[in-house]
Amino acid sequence: MNKSKTHSGIKKRFKITAKGKIKRSHAGASHLLSKKSPKRLRKLRSSVIMKREDEKRIKKAMCN
Repeated sequence: MNKSKTHSGIKKRFKITAKGKIKRSHAGASHLLSKKSPKRLRKLRSSVIMKREDEKRIKKAMCN
């Protein structure tokens, strides 16, 4: 059986925490920022833990 390759886009977008959860950043924080409120921009800066339903798909693409 061939070796699995890590999906390049996924390895750049997601990080695995020490407990094995997947951390991601919010979308929509890169451009067109003038129309977004300061409160919204503050929330976009923080990272989020992925939902358990999506973890399996991401981990498979990361080869973990």
